[in-house]
Amino acid sequence: MKSIKDIENLKGKKVIVRVDFNVPMKDDKIVDDFRIKASLPTIEYLQKKGAIVILVAHIGESGEMSLKPVSIRLKKFIAGLNFIETSIFSDETKRSINNLKNGEVAMLENLRREIGEKKNSPSFARGLSRYGDIYVNDAFSVSHRVHASVVGITKYLPSYAGLQLVDEINNLSKAFVPKHPFLFILGGAKFETKIPLVKKFLRDADDVFIGGAIANDFFKGKGYEVGSSLVSENIVPIKSFLKSKNLILPIDVVASCGKSVRNIRPDELKSDECISDIGKFTVEALSALIDKASFVLWNGPLGKYESGFGGSTEKILKIIAKSKATSIVGGGDTVALISKLKLKDEFSFVSTGGGATLDFLAKGTLPGIKALK
Repeated sequence: MKSIKDIENLKGKKVIVRVDFNVPMKDDKIVDDFRIKASLPTIEYLQKKGAIVILVAHIGESGEMSLKPVSIRLKKFIAGLNFIETSIFSDETKRSINNLKNGEVAMLENLRREIGEKKNSPSFARGLSRYGDIYVNDAFSVSHRVHASVVGITKYLPSYAGLQLVDEINNLSKAFVPKHPFLFILGGAKFETKIPLVKKFLRDADDVFIGGAIANDFFKGKGYEVGSSLVSENIVPIKSFLKSKNLILPIDVVASCGKSVRNIRPDELKSDECISDIGKFTVEALSALIDKASFVLWNGPLGKYESGFGGSTEKILKIIAKSKATSIVGGGDTVALISKLKLKDEFSFVSTGGGATLDFLAKGTLPGIKALK
């Protein structure tokens, strides 16, 4: 796989750059611009080399949302950014791109407004490719998707990896040859999507701590009452995992019912309660594991932070930030908390990916990476 640094002459070349600007929004305002900032090194490198940069991205699932708020934020970092609001294949869009000068940057409207994007339509990919001389993938966090702007377009243009994509691959690959003791922390929900990851790191890590809603599946597998706690709809192989000696589950949890909140053992939950966070004694035990670890890999929050139960996740983030261990953290929700706490620079690496990070760690590659080879 070649990176943009392998391109000998970029001056005057039109470079289509797939970025991930699918940032969290609230009331049409950007909540966290981490992914926007992650794309800047690649954009600035191409500008300095005299390329004409054409950014393509999506926001939201349906295509109804506009990238205009993103363009407004991006203009704070990229002077003179051209946001082309017209439909992707309109004559006006074509004219706007043809009028761009060396070193200028333009961004097209939400790719998902075109049905061919998610379907990886060859005609859509071919049409998009006609705007450029070179294609660059700098969107690690969507590289697990077999979409036209990630995979299909590589069939029609010389294709390269952006600096952010290379950075993600290099850093996440450290988990394949980690320093020991190696602590893997897994939270969040959707256990069925994370089974390959649990299997892999129960083999490779010294300790595997399970928190978040995933821990509820283990409690249910042990025969505990889980009340109204979130559990997987599908059957997962809990019993085989429970035999693993390096598996660590919360020893206490925060149980909630309406305004009532209490710290209890997992087997003390009542049928009308919900497990909302890991408990204070679990935080202490996890802190001790972090203190002795040389390498910490973490994905997913440990509690229902969106409902006000992010306390334990924040405490553990601060503990890891202060530790001497090499620390790699990923997952959209976890990264949002890191941004809120202003701790990004305290970790060895913070991944932009959610599902992409999980898939890469489990498989060692992604469709978007394979397409560049």
